[in-house]
Amino acid sequence: MDRFNFSVFQQFWTIAKSYWSSDEKWQARGLLLGVVLFLLAYTGLSVLLNNKRGVLISALSAQDEPRFWQTVIIFIGVLVVYAPLLAGYTYLRDRLSLQWRRWLTHRFVDRYFANRAYYNLQVFGTEIDNPDQRITEDVRSFTQESLTFLLVLVESVLSVIAFSSVLWGISKPLVFFLVLYALVGTVVTTGVFGKPLVRLNFEQLKKEANFRFSLVRIRENAESIAFYRGEERESNQVSDRFQAVFDNVKRLLVWELNLNILTNAYEFIPFILPALVVAPAIFAGEMEVGKVSEAQGAFVRVFFSLNVVVARFQALTTFGAGINRLYTFAAFLEQIEAQADDRTDQKPKIQTVTADRLAVQHLTLQTPNYQRTLIEDLTIKLPSGSGLLVMGPSGCGKSSLLRAIAGLWNSGKGTIECPEPKEILFLPQRPYMVLGTLRDQLLYPNTELELDDDRLKQVLEQVNLGGLEERFDGFDTEQDWGDVLSLGEQQRLTFARLLLNKPRYVILDEATSALDLENEERLYQHLKALQGNSANETGTTFLSVGHRATLANYHQSVLQLAIDQTWKIKPSPEFEKQPELSELA
Repeated sequence: MDRFNFSVFQQFWTIAKSYWSSDEKWQARGLLLGVVLFLLAYTGLSVLLNNKRGVLISALSAQDEPRFWQTVIIFIGVLVVYAPLLAGYTYLRDRLSLQWRRWLTHRFVDRYFANRAYYNLQVFGTEIDNPDQRITEDVRSFTQESLTFLLVLVESVLSVIAFSSVLWGISKPLVFFLVLYALVGTVVTTGVFGKPLVRLNFEQLKKEANFRFSLVRIRENAESIAFYRGEERESNQVSDRFQAVFDNVKRLLVWELNLNILTNAYEFIPFILPALVVAPAIFAGEMEVGKVSEAQGAFVRVFFSLNVVVARFQALTTFGAGINRLYTFAAFLEQIEAQADDRTDQKPKIQTVTADRLAVQHLTLQTPNYQRTLIEDLTIKLPSGSGLLVMGPSGCGKSSLLRAIAGLWNSGKGTIECPEPKEILFLPQRPYMVLGTLRDQLLYPNTELELDDDRLKQVLEQVNLGGLEERFDGFDTEQDWGDVLSLGEQQRLTFARLLLNKPRYVILDEATSALDLENEERLYQHLKALQGNSANETGTTFLSVGHRATLANYHQSVLQLAIDQTWKIKPSPEFEKQPELSELA
C-alpha cells in the first residue's frame, strides 16, 4: 500500500459489504440503528449542556441566584439521563463490533480451509505472510476500528449540524472561518504525512508479525535447535527481527513528532479565536458573558468534527495499513476459490475420479508451478487387499505421488482413480498431533467413534505403547502431545489410529522412519493382518513410501521411481512367486 487514497475505501467496502448483506444483516442493522439513536440523543443533550454552561456563567456574572440554581437542577437532570445513555451507546457499539468480528472471523476461517487454501498458501509461496495474524488481529482491528471511525463520522456530522446553528446565531464570520480553517488543515496533513505514515504503519504490522513468528518457531523447534546448539544463530535472528521493528518505530516516531507539532499548533487556535471575536460585543454590553463559553464550546465541537481526519490521522493510517493486509488476504482466498471453480484454465490438470479401487492411468506428475516433471506416464492399479511399496532416490517424486493421490497436487495430466476420502487414511512422516485428549489422538480423524477403554488399551499394546494412558492419568487427559511424545511414539500412535479406524485404504509416507526395525516389523505385521480381517470383507489395501529395503518384505510389489521420470514395477522378494501387480492397458 503506497499511499493513503480512495483505494483504501474501495478495499474497506469490499470486505465490509459481505456482512451488511449477509443473513445477519437485519440484526446488524438493528444494532447500528440503536447506536445511531443513542448518538442522536447524546448530541442533543450535548447541545443543551453547552447552552446551560453559558447560562451558568452568565448567572454567576449577573449574581442571579434563582437562575443559577435553576440551571444547576437542569444540569443534574441531564446527568441522570446522560450517564446511562452514554453507557448504552458504548455497549451497543461494542456488541455490534463483537457480532461483526464473529461473523467475519468465521468467514475467513471457512474460506481459509476451503479448497485447501491454507495448504496452497505454503505451496505457491505467495507474499501473504502470517495468516494467523490477519485472521486474529487484523479482523479484530478491522471490525472495532471500522465502527469507531464510522460512528465518529456520524457524530461529527450531527455535531456540525447541531452546533453550527448555535454558532451561526452568535457569529456568522466564525462559521465561515471555521470551515476554511478545517479544510486547509485536512489537505495539508494528508498531503504531507499521508504516504509516509501509511507505508511505515504497514511495515510495522509486518515486522511485528515476523518478530512474533520467529519466537513461536523457536518454541515449536526447541529440541532441534538445542541439538544443533543453534542458540546463538536463533538469538541473533530474533534480535535482528526486533531491530527491524525498533528501527521502523524510530522512523515512525519522527513522523509522528512532526505531525503532533502541526496538530497541536493547529488545534490551539479554536480555544482562543471565539473569545477574540465575541469580546467586543461583551465589552459593549450587547452580549452576556456566558456567550463566550457557549461560543467557545460550539466552535470547538464543530472544529473537531470538521477536523476529524487530522485529529485521528495516525489511527487512520494504521487502520488503512490493516485494511490492506486483510484485503490482500481476502483476494488470495477468492483467487483460490475462483481457481477451484474455473473451467477455462488451459493448464493441464490431473483428473481425479471416484472409484472402488486405487489406480492411476497415464499419469504425468509435475510440480505445482509446472517447472519440473517428476513422473512420466505412470499406469498402475492396486488390487484390493494388496500392498505396494514406492521407492527411489530423494527428489524423484515419491511423496509427490501421494500428494497427487490425496488431491493436494493436480499439476500434470492423466487420471487418478481412488475411493471416497473417508475410506482412505494417510499417515505422514511427521505425525499430526491434534489439540485434545489422548482419546482424541487415537481416534483421529474419526473422533466421534465410541470405543471403550479396554479396546484402546489393547491397541496401545499392539503398537508397543502399553501403559501410555497410565503415564498421563487416563485417556481423557489433555497434553501438548507433539511435545510430550517422542517422534517414534507419535508414529506408533498414528498406527494405533489405523488399527482403530480400519480404513479400506492406507497411504503411508515414511510412517516408520523414526522406528527401529523390530517396531517397524511389528506394526507392518498388524497392517498385513488387516488385509484378511473378517471385519473388513475386502481387506485393507495399503501403499507405502520408504527408503528401507526391509519394507519390501511387507508388500506384494515395489514401484521403483527414477530421477529421470522413468519407473518400473517388480514383485517384492517375499512375493516373487505370487502374481505381479497388474498394469492397466
